[in-house]
Amino acid sequence: MKVGAASGGVFLLGFRLAGCNSDSEPEPVTTAELDAWVRISSDDTVTLLVGKAEMGQGVLTALPMILAEELDADWSKVRSEHAVADADKYGSQLTGGSTSVRLSYDSLRQAGATVREMLKAAAASEWKVAAGECRTENGAVMHDASSRSARYGELAELASTMSVPDSPTLKDRKDFRLIGQSVKRLDSRPKADGTAIFGLDVQRPDMLIAQVAHSPVFGGTVDSFNDSAARAISGVRDVVAIPTGVAVIADHYWAAQQGRDALSIQWNEGANATLSSESILDAMKSGIDDGVEVKNEGDAPAVFDAAVQKLEAEYELPYLAHAAMEPLNCTADVRADACEVWVPTQAQSLTHNLVAQLTGLSKDKVTIHTTMLGGGFGRRAAVDFVMDAVHASKAAGKPVKVVWSREDDVRGGYYRPSVWDKISGSLDESGYPNSWIHKISSPSLPSFVQPPPAYDVTAVEGAENLPYKIANLLVTYKDPGISIPTWFWRSVGSSQNAYVTECFFDELAELGGKDPVEARLHMLADHPRHQRVVQLAADQAGWGGTLPEGVAQGVAVHESFGSIVAQVADVSIGDGGAVNVHRVVCAVDCGEVINPNTIEAQMESAIVYGLSAALYGQVRIENGRAVEGNFNTYQVLRMSEMPEIAVHIVAEGDPIGGIGEPGLPPIAPAVCNALYKLTGTRIRKLPIGRIS
Repeated sequence: MKVGAASGGVFLLGFRLAGCNSDSEPEPVTTAELDAWVRISSDDTVTLLVGKAEMGQGVLTALPMILAEELDADWSKVRSEHAVADADKYGSQLTGGSTSVRLSYDSLRQAGATVREMLKAAAASEWKVAAGECRTENGAVMHDASSRSARYGELAELASTMSVPDSPTLKDRKDFRLIGQSVKRLDSRPKADGTAIFGLDVQRPDMLIAQVAHSPVFGGTVDSFNDSAARAISGVRDVVAIPTGVAVIADHYWAAQQGRDALSIQWNEGANATLSSESILDAMKSGIDDGVEVKNEGDAPAVFDAAVQKLEAEYELPYLAHAAMEPLNCTADVRADACEVWVPTQAQSLTHNLVAQLTGLSKDKVTIHTTMLGGGFGRRAAVDFVMDAVHASKAAGKPVKVVWSREDDVRGGYYRPSVWDKISGSLDESGYPNSWIHKISSPSLPSFVQPPPAYDVTAVEGAENLPYKIANLLVTYKDPGISIPTWFWRSVGSSQNAYVTECFFDELAELGGKDPVEARLHMLADHPRHQRVVQLAADQAGWGGTLPEGVAQGVAVHESFGSIVAQVADVSIGDGGAVNVHRVVCAVDCGEVINPNTIEAQMESAIVYGLSAALYGQVRIENGRAVEGNFNTYQVLRMSEMPEIAVHIVAEGDPIGGIGEPGLPPIAPAVCNALYKLTGTRIRKLPIGRIS
């Protein structure tokens, strides 16, 4: 911990969060960590600079709540804002993996307690009393024996000169007054009144707008182009070849779009020009039996071969786009001696490094401003759209905002990988699973997620850590080597593996004559937290009770990112085979609860996002190109289709888990398991579409 000098009545405390490098401990930083700064102003405002991105998940509220709890701050005086990218000051800045709160929790509590004790020491020094005689409450230090008190803003400058305590005492959980309470989000009002700045809102003096023509085939490059028709469009300023394609730079978006549409480009389509969904599926199927062994306990093949009751199944999942409501965009102002970038990014540090590399400037000459994000879901942890803006600004010599159209976004790659799975299992004499063989074939995420042995660790999450007590378990993974860009998608590998494992578990339960809930409770004997959420969801959903005619229930449970979620879905089939999801009862155990409002909102968000994917989501490939483009073909759930959602939170102080992603994995299998009861047919391929 470092204390900065106070100036103008502002106390600036810097602290380094868990795992980040410090001056005395030069450890490698990881992409899940951040730094933050606490500012206390003379008007008693406490500001936390947040190194994470606010994309709807609530970090601009949750992180200040943790700090304010230990600091005993007046919540009405607490503020938060995005920190600029600065690895030297803040450590590596990345938002993903549902890590923002769980990796910051301990360090923010420690920081809050540290500041609290320094403020007490400052007051004690002023009053000539022992610091141990002072206490803090609601943004003030008090000395009850003398009835004296001082607001934090009054003590800030002196507190900055106090020594930093090594191990300040943290509060007992029973004394929490903020953590665990439903608190209104700090970013709600600015988002509602329009003062919050998203990437698309950024305006700079003399700013131009650009659209970039990218190769329609993944990996293709420009051979040549004719820009005469584009330059004839009113408002078009320039047309330039850049490393990512051809940029049309204009006074406004409409001119840029019309100019891009008028370009005549000859593309070198490259090796991917013959790729199709069918050829990709063939590649995944052909290599699935040659996968890398990820987990092997007992002797699953031998037990399966000897079993009397056994099943085999194959599951298929498509590529998925992220399709955030705010299309990809970035504003860059590249000058000879400096560069500023305004971008809705999940990867500030990666962006900072990239822009420095592209401009040739030292990082201290590059400023990355993180705006609000209109959805991220992993896509905004990539930097391809940032490259477009930096190259365009360099060419124009002015600030340039690059805006991708919806079609650019959906067809631009960086998808959740497609998947082909073979899975088999058998039952013991009691009718419970005793072998489980899960073979996964899926294009890999980028190589930096692959530790030795070389397999994609995200592709097997939720499969290799199967919670059910099955003595004989084999999990393998094969990368078929498809070169379509893949990327992190909300809940990553759990988004596919929960569907496969929870649907297949239901198949085995039926084979053994077991109720799906009873079977799960029995096989989760070693995981009481899993049992707890399954039982809670089942009880709240009225599992086993009378349902309206034509309605069936399905159940699923999954652990991801340190949290366990169970869901029961009430489903029917409507006119023309439309799948109607009437209600989802969701039970979540994320350990320590910071803000119940946020947890409920994130469960609802994940369910609608996962249900959209389960019912409709797919990106098909023809001739190396994505077929789907806008929401007319890449369909998402409409308001009229939204189910009633009831969220039940288990809050018993277990180790803290993530919350942005864990609500998604159970929804697809819960719906598919319900549909089986209505149709008698197992759904082993997504999206579900209409039931024939």
